[in-house]
Amino acid sequence: MPRALITGILGQDGRYLSEFLRGKDYEVFGLVHDVSFDDPLLAHELPDVRLIPGDLTDVATLIRACEVAQPNEVYNLGAQSRVDLSFRQPAASMYATAHGAQNVLDAIRTVHSIAPSVKFYQASSSEMFGDAGPLPYSEATPFHPQSPYAIAKLDAHHTTRIYREAYGMFAATGICFNHESPWRSQEFVSRKISMAVARINAGLQPNLVLGNLDSLRDWGFAGDYVEAMWLILQHSEPDDFVISTGEAHSVREFVELAFSRIGIHDWREKVTQDPDLFRPLDPDLCGDSSKARGVLGWKHTKSFEQLVHMMVDAEVRQISAADKDQD
Repeated sequence: MPRALITGILGQDGRYLSEFLRGKDYEVFGLVHDVSFDDPLLAHELPDVRLIPGDLTDVATLIRACEVAQPNEVYNLGAQSRVDLSFRQPAASMYATAHGAQNVLDAIRTVHSIAPSVKFYQASSSEMFGDAGPLPYSEATPFHPQSPYAIAKLDAHHTTRIYREAYGMFAATGICFNHESPWRSQEFVSRKISMAVARINAGLQPNLVLGNLDSLRDWGFAGDYVEAMWLILQHSEPDDFVISTGEAHSVREFVELAFSRIGIHDWREKVTQDPDLFRPLDPDLCGDSSKARGVLGWKHTKSFEQLVHMMVDAEVRQISAADKDQD
């Protein structure tokens, strides 16, 4: 039975990836920091996953995690993942994201019994491209990061390449464009929209406050993207792959589809813009995943409209279930 160690397992991607790997009969281990191992909710949400205490900023705990898990594959999904927060806490973002990746790679090298055979996946980000020129962006596009988060991710991306070339490690990356789901953290605009729309529909809040409605993103379904992560480690050689849908849609389009799902077509009466929510730099992003499609045989399964509807429907169901529990 193959064994996988996932950092960031409590995040959206970690949850989907653990479920995907368990479906392929993996023994899954998850690195967690500052949580209660007796929490019944964790056992419910991550069934058959063995949790290991650890911290991306503490190499000793990562070495111990590798010794316990003895993984065939390591997926480094852990990071400080918010672009807006990285502008306010740039040093913390760099330490957790950039140094964290290097620490995981060093831990793998330190545990000699697994180093020769373990495969390492680094979750790189489309934010590394920044404003790199005409869309879409591919593996050949020069990087032009425009946030502390993007710089930290680019550092981790290049560190992965260096360890691959210098030490012969199977160290690969997936440059993932925006990928969403009902598990998306509430701080991200996609989930913020879907939650607010469902709450407005239920009369629980009056309106939705957003920043830049014209920002363009390449939005896909997280469940599809974790399959790409796995496929990247099944490839015969370690490499870098852009993972995207190839379609760019604005925040405005996301809002329109979300409100129309609950029957509100004049959404402008429900949405206001706050200049304080605009990012200092906010590049448009769209990816060209031709390489992943051709080499890995990967493809996305949900359209942009299906993704938005899925997220709104999930929020509506959650509110409905909560109402029934209170009756």
